[in-house]
Amino acid sequence: MKNHRLASIILITLAMGGCTPTVQVASDKPIVINLNVKIDHEIKVKVDKELDQLLSDNDDLF
Repeated sequence: MKNHRLASIILITLAMGGCTPTVQVASDKPIVINLNVKIDHEIKVKVDKELDQLLSDNDDLF
């Protein structure tokens, strides 16, 4: 009975070991990651600084 249980455990272990998935990437071209990022924060900061300077120089506007 013990030999039968041991044999079944060994067979189950071997069967599960044969089911390991493998991933292969077959491509001749390199992987390209394109990072197109739009940054408009700097432009807004410059406009805000120019407006602050314009308003502080001309107190008669308001």
